[in-house]
Amino acid sequence: MTHYIYLVRHGEHQDAEHGLADGPLSPRGRRQAELVADRLSGLPLNAIWHSPLLRAVETARAVSERIPSVEAEESALLFDCVPTGMTEDTPAAFEPFFGSVTDAEIEAGRAQMADAVSEFLVRKPGDVHEVLITHNFVISWFVREVLEAPEWRWMTLNQANCGLTVISQKQGRPWSLLSHNDLSHLPMELRTGLPDPLTV
Repeated sequence: MTHYIYLVRHGEHQDAEHGLADGPLSPRGRRQAELVADRLSGLPLNAIWHSPLLRAVETARAVSERIPSVEAEESALLFDCVPTGMTEDTPAAFEPFFGSVTDAEIEAGRAQMADAVSEFLVRKPGDVHEVLITHNFVISWFVREVLEAPEWRWMTLNQANCGLTVISQKQGRPWSLLSHNDLSHLPMELRTGLPDPLTV
């Protein structure tokens, strides 16, 4: 008996290049969403959860259209957030990132991710397959949590738009990372959202 969680970063959104916080999926983002939906459609899914932000809502809609037996549900715990600030162990190279992040935002992000871990990284009985459609930093935090890495390491983990990360837990065992940022369902021209060009 295994509990699987499929972590999906939302598709590319139209306003991403203009510095706006949210927006509808771009044409490329819609195609990314359709392809990750096709990838997930053969799984015996029990639940699809998504962030309230429009780019995640529209990605979830694409998945639900291909898996009509499961209705996508919104969760504020999957909202985009910054889960930590600078710590003694955080490399100085990351300091500029936190210049525009307030202490209140960091405090809220930390509380949100603590609740998200308590809500989603909990073993459920039987074979369970859940999809979480969320944001880069949220997925990074889940992966860091599963690997029991230092808190600041979430900043070194990145996921492409509609990349697929899979974590699982067998009965009586800890959570495991099965795959990270799998892009095999996306052709090269649809691999967007990473800080550096993906060449492989």
